[in-house]
Amino acid sequence: MSGSRLRNKAQDRRLLGEVLKGVSRSFYLSIRVLPSGMREPVGVAYLLARAADTIADTRALPPSERLQSLLSFRAQVEGPVSPDAIESIIAMLQVRGDGVSLSETALISSLPRVFELFESLPVVDREQVRRVVVTLTQGMELDLTTFPAEDSGQLRALKSAKDLDRYTYLVAGCVGEFWTLVAMAHEPRTAGWDSRSMSDLGVRFGKALQLTNVLRDVPRDLRNGRCYLPEEQLDSAGLDPRHLLEPSSSQKAFPVLRPWIQAALGHFDAAEAYLLATPRRCLRLRLAALWPILLGLATLAILARNDSWLDPTRPSRVRRRWVYWMMVRSVLAAPSDSLLRFWVRNLRGKVERALNES
Repeated sequence: MSGSRLRNKAQDRRLLGEVLKGVSRSFYLSIRVLPSGMREPVGVAYLLARAADTIADTRALPPSERLQSLLSFRAQVEGPVSPDAIESIIAMLQVRGDGVSLSETALISSLPRVFELFESLPVVDREQVRRVVVTLTQGMELDLTTFPAEDSGQLRALKSAKDLDRYTYLVAGCVGEFWTLVAMAHEPRTAGWDSRSMSDLGVRFGKALQLTNVLRDVPRDLRNGRCYLPEEQLDSAGLDPRHLLEPSSSQKAFPVLRPWIQAALGHFDAAEAYLLATPRRCLRLRLAALWPILLGLATLAILARNDSWLDPTRPSRVRRRWVYWMMVRSVLAAPSDSLLRFWVRNLRGKVERALNES
């Protein structure tokens, strides 16, 4: 093997290892547990999406310039790739990248190699990565064009439940579809899957996770000018987004939160069906699906019990110790449908009981 090929392989291992771990420790664990054939396309898709997210979120640039850079980045994903355009994006973030973390800086600096790895993927994988990353950037575009700048002192809400549902598809539901098609391409034991029905379940799986994140992060997002809880439902409760900035509004605003927790539970039913449709011998694939389901339901249970859910000092988050405990136990439980049903439904029951008691 030539020296340049060896260097490229070493760079690829660093990208899918050290660099990816730096920008998401939790997703890095999911990547590591995947079947080997899935790791590269899923890892490349994540790195591209995370780079786009860094562009969309940097506060060193006004939203209009972030949007311009995001659209330029999307054009590179759609192709053909322009090395000059990529270098321009890197230079912009390096010069004006205040607030960009060291791990994000490492990712942005590695973009030329990320795009090389993207272009080296097999055609089918490359098209799936392209499709999902373009869709994800549309969700980021929605954020930039819907909400005010984070430091503007303004606050705006999504208009309707339909808008929130569309948003959860753009930023996560599309990933469930992508995951399904990549799994079918690389894991022979999924050959019996119906691609349409499993993709539909995958979309709802992704929506379950994103809706959970949205509900958990309401206090933080409000202080960045973003209210994902729809205006039409706030109006029905006699509230506007600014009322939610007061932790004392937690009880009054809970009737707005409740139906969205219930909607997330409905999506988690689809996630459970997706998990159990994954062949028991596909242990790695099952674990990669199981972990976010358990973490999401545990988060909802905490949120539903949190009397001060609008208080940013009392976040509804699962403790890291619980996450490690869950991961260890899951290795033993993953091959058993009955154990998985019991575990998932036990967590779901905790959410339902908390809702009934509130």
